[in-house]
Amino acid sequence: MSETTQNASRLRQTMTDAEKKLWRHLRGRQVFGHKFRRQAHIGRYIADFVCFDQKLIVEVDGGQHKDQAAYDTARSRWLRTQGFRVVRFWNSDVLNNIEGVLERIGGLVGGGTSAALPPSPPPRPSPIKGEGE
Repeated sequence: MSETTQNASRLRQTMTDAEKKLWRHLRGRQVFGHKFRRQAHIGRYIADFVCFDQKLIVEVDGGQHKDQAAYDTARSRWLRTQGFRVVRFWNSDVLNNIEGVLERIGGLVGGGTSAALPPSPPPRPSPIKGEGE
């Protein structure tokens, strides 16, 4: 087993809370019938989630990614040369706005293969006391 394959296996076993939450919604072809794989290796990199039929990679980033922006940029650039689109979400986006995250992913897999990413949905305002009760 290659080192990359071993790392991918280890990452599947130690997913973050945000990755676990997103995986519950991506697994089993729940997004427009598209199959996603988790912690899949592509070349020398491991993608958090990938939909191979749409060539879409979904990354869920924690605070450590603030310190490795150059690495992430180079990685995304290489993945794009392989024909993949890369979309990134912060852990907090996944944990606090899963509907918005899924809407954006759904727009990417359901809306063809446009390389342009749609804008992130605005955060939902808190309900005013008495509304929605």
